[in-house]
Amino acid sequence: MFDIGFWELAIIGIVTLLVVGPERMPALARTAGKWFGKISRFVSSVKSDIDRELKADEMKKMMEKHSKSAGLHEILEDVNSGVSDINQVAEEVTSETNQVAREIEESAPQAEPLNSSEGDADRAKDKYNSDDENYS
Repeated sequence: MFDIGFWELAIIGIVTLLVVGPERMPALARTAGKWFGKISRFVSSVKSDIDRELKADEMKKMMEKHSKSAGLHEILEDVNSGVSDINQVAEEVTSETNQVAREIEESAPQAEPLNSSEGDADRAKDKYNSDDENYS
């Protein structure tokens, strides 16, 4: 935590021994150890609280993301079901239209085809001539 090596610790101990004296040194070491323990426990608890809060925030973000995607998934399912309903109705309308067209074709009278080989022009000419004779 403090990145103190052996020699730095030895120098601190020698200076403390010279300043405090040999009688008060053991009591001072115990007090310093207690304070060091309290500080390290406090720092570790703060770290764990911060980690816990960060994980909770990450979980909240993930939950929001998944809830949004779940909402979009529901919307997509609704749209797909609507499209399938529309396709089904379109198929029904197409089949009914085809059925009505068949019924109309069956019920309509068949027109006789004109045959130009019978001499339509000759018949028209004969009719014209007969009309002329009636007026003369």
